[in-house]
Amino acid sequence: MPASKNELQELVIELGKLKTKMYNGDFLCTWDKSDDELRAVLTTAEILEAAYRSNISMGMFFGKLAVSIFRDQSTRTRFSYASAASMLGLSLQELDEKKSQIAHGETVRETATMISFATEVIGIRDDMFLGEGNKYMREVSAALDESFREGVLPQRPAVVNLQCDLDHPTQSMADLLHLKQHFGSLENLRGKKIAMTWAYSPSYGKPLSVPQGIIGLMTRYGAEVALAHPEGYGLVPDVVDKAGSFASESGGKFSVSNSMNEAFAGADVVYPKSWAPFAVMQERTKLLMAKDDAGLGALEKRCLAQNAEHMDWECDAAKMASTRGGKALYMHCLPADISGVSCKQGEVSADVFEKARLDTYREAFHKPFVIAAMMMLTRFEDASKTLDGMLRRGERAVFAG
Repeated sequence: MPASKNELQELVIELGKLKTKMYNGDFLCTWDKSDDELRAVLTTAEILEAAYRSNISMGMFFGKLAVSIFRDQSTRTRFSYASAASMLGLSLQELDEKKSQIAHGETVRETATMISFATEVIGIRDDMFLGEGNKYMREVSAALDESFREGVLPQRPAVVNLQCDLDHPTQSMADLLHLKQHFGSLENLRGKKIAMTWAYSPSYGKPLSVPQGIIGLMTRYGAEVALAHPEGYGLVPDVVDKAGSFASESGGKFSVSNSMNEAFAGADVVYPKSWAPFAVMQERTKLLMAKDDAGLGALEKRCLAQNAEHMDWECDAAKMASTRGGKALYMHCLPADISGVSCKQGEVSADVFEKARLDTYREAFHKPFVIAAMMMLTRFEDASKTLDGMLRRGERAVFAG
């Protein structure tokens, strides 16, 4: 349902009360941001989503670019970024590195500046190389700082992390907005049990950033976050440590176990998702960088055999029955490995997924607005004032005659 003018105005007022320092900055990891800044992203996303549903134009840029760099395959995030750019009036340009001068030795500093002359936002997805993706984003950020400081660029574009080796902030923030709306408020997350668990997949090499993003964000809101994975499938230790610290600060709980059943028991939310072990991703990164195809093939064979030892790590009806009232909210970043549908056996049984399928689509629906919110908050010093003006102007996004 479209929001009323009063509801939209209340959200704008709420946004104006939050203290943020995001202007002319980047959005790289949720744990770099204050509570007010995270709330500002959610509130701005809710305003943009409500405006979209009410056919109110949010086109606030003219003649400017949003550049994307995708170093891995993507459907949801790629189209969400494109939707966000279009929503705000930015023209999208994807940088295809194979068609650029990067292959001829162009440095990160040069690339970052050359693509930024009329650019407001650069979105980067670089999740293939453990220890490299987030590092690359920060190198781009540093190059933009220098070019702006020295007067080469008249404006300093923002860098938005569309998934790296450490975090997937556009996904986890969309997930947080989904939880906020499902439970009624962020405050209602307090005491809720969220099971972030590994699940079996007939593939290997899936990034760690989704589970790390979830444990690094949900622990900040007083939830009881239960991370579960088979022995040897641990995440980046520094992120696990952050989750523990956030849980202590928020009055929540954070636990790590090797039991999917234990994590699901009494859970209010379940997030069964496959990922590669931390040690495997370290080894895989070295092989990828060395372009060792034979080594990668041997690693894949070994890892698939290792995964096959844990085929019982599936989100099925029996495990869902053990959740709170047997009605836990199922979440997934998509695409899920669905047993008997997309694979012979995978992360989730077909019956469980079918019941939750439309809700996972609603979960994904928030992402374009979360990305647009990150764009706005890094480009406008007073986003609430800008949004208020757009809403008062009330131009239609689609002309209906």
